[in-house]
Amino acid sequence: MTDLVFLLLIFFMLTSTLVTSSALDVTLPKSKAQTVKKSTVTVTINKELQLSVNENILLPKDVEIAILNYVSKDPEAILILRVDKSVPTGEAVRIMDIAYRNKIKMVLATDPK
Repeated sequence: MTDLVFLLLIFFMLTSTLVTSSALDVTLPKSKAQTVKKSTVTVTINKELQLSVNENILLPKDVEIAILNYVSKDPEAILILRVDKSVPTGEAVRIMDIAYRNKIKMVLATDPK
């Protein structure tokens, strides 16, 4: 019986996918790794360097405040960073620094295909 429950658990873990919607269209870098985590804050940077936090397009100076507003509602918040593969690394590092300074768990989104 335990084996059956374990196999069902593995089946559902492998077949479930993380579905994220975004206000900005980005082409994510390819990766074979998949991480399924609870998403409370999604930050997206598209190839035109536009930033959005949970589908709200913002100016770069307002991003940290928006992230902190969402994170304050959930102490177990996880930030999912979706960055177009053509964006300079410095832009992604700026968001990573915000997460690091505020001790927010973060996942970098990739395209599993």
